Amino acid sequence: MAELISVIVTTYNREDALAAVLRSLARQTDPDFEVLVADDGSGPATAALVEAWKAKAGHRVEHVWHEDKGFRAAEIRNRAILAARGRYCVFLDGDCIVRPDFIATHRQLAERGWFVTGNRVLLSPALTEKVLRADDAPEGWPLGRWLAERFRGGVNRLSALFHLPLGPLRRLRRNAWRGARSCNMGIWRADLDKIDGFDADYSGWGKEDSDLIVRLLHAGVQRKDGTFATGVIHLWHKEADRDRLSVNEQKLSDIISSDDVRAKRGLSALVPAKRMVE
Repeated sequence: MAELISVIVTTYNREDALAAVLRSLARQTDPDFEVLVADDGSGPATAALVEAWKAKAGHRVEHVWHEDKGFRAAEIRNRAILAARGRYCVFLDGDCIVRPDFIATHRQLAERGWFVTGNRVLLSPALTEKVLRADDAPEGWPLGRWLAERFRGGVNRLSALFHLPLGPLRRLRRNAWRGARSCNMGIWRADLDKIDGFDADYSGWGKEDSDLIVRLLHAGVQRKDGTFATGVIHLWHKEADRDRLSVNEQKLSDIISSDDVRAKRGLSALVPAKRMVE
């Protein structure tokens, strides 16, 4: 797949983690990608950080922002999709560090008619603080360091760090939506257009990514498993406010029981509006 890849990184007021993510993206072996920071209403410090990376990243970096009106991850991702130039989008959270072959591996796994879901290794609160304070770079740690951190309880698993040639096994969960998250997911832009992107009808934390996946499946786009290939390094963070979770779960239940493909309030709802790209 010889296409520009658009990496959409979602963030909110966490400059230390975002700096680590942008650093890891600047160290990719595959240079044919751009980064769009989908900023869900952060303050000026995030804008300044992104501006600094524009000059030194070696690839296009754009800051896509909207006003802080609570958790609106679905909408800010849609704004970033509209600002993207690539035909393939990889979604990444702003606290998920990637290893040097992340883009290359997603490119290898990309296939028409399929979306790719990856997995992650989670760092403990103590190890996360240590990594960020010391400006450490876990994307470059050797296996011995990872084994030591696992022994000390600094990480929850090591499987996400290994590469295995699973071949046809990657298609075993082709119609499954459970267990897939947008913190590490690759989707063709044409397929995002087909379903009208994320549904901004979801507000507050939770289930907007599951909704997207269910609608992709309804549209005939199947799931390809990126486990043992695309694992990311997830920095610890406090649990988000889940006061809207039950409402979002009901929305998801309604989508699952329907055959709906397009978002209620998706990409098309933003097209008439001026895109806020800084």
